Amino acid sequence: MASAVTDDAEAERTATRGAGGRRRLRTRLRRAAYGLYFFLPPKLRRRLVRLVMARYTVGAVALVYDSERPGRMLLLRQPRSVGWSLPAGLLQRGERPVDGCVRELAEETGLRLSAEELTPAVPNAVVHTRGMWVDVVFEARVPASAVTFTVDDAEVTEAAWHRLDNLPPLTVATARLLSYYGIGPYVDYPEIRA
Repeated sequence: MASAVTDDAEAERTATRGAGGRRRLRTRLRRAAYGLYFFLPPKLRRRLVRLVMARYTVGAVALVYDSERPGRMLLLRQPRSVGWSLPAGLLQRGERPVDGCVRELAEETGLRLSAEELTPAVPNAVVHTRGMWVDVVFEARVPASAVTFTVDDAEVTEAAWHRLDNLPPLTVATARLLSYYGIGPYVDYPEIRA
């Protein structure tokens, strides 16, 4: 019995030493890799980072509220879509998020706002790790009576104001995004946001 206890203790010490040895080896290898990395010219370092790191797609989203009748929001219906969504789109290379939001609003709804009329929402950026994209979100308040929507029937088939307390069926991505702002069916389910 004593030898069994001794064997178990020896096995545990060996395992601990093995794990510690692997940890030390990993630390040495990391130091050597970083030493080599920082020895490289900055241009090559940037290329290596871009090659190794995850890539995210970045889009701009608009939360447009009716300033005349509070509690209403602009939503869009897209062709072959299961539900309603927000005015949004991908940024063009080198485009500022606020400028992308202005462009998408004009393209999808005919609503022409300046960058100064959009304010960053809180939170301003929502990272979707499952889909590997980032939404940069802006808010605007416009009088509904002064707006005439122009949709192209290719990208958007309908644009309309909807009450926040009685939203139509939303796309899953839209419902998830709106939950960050205390709106929509997923508000009480924070695990949906993950």
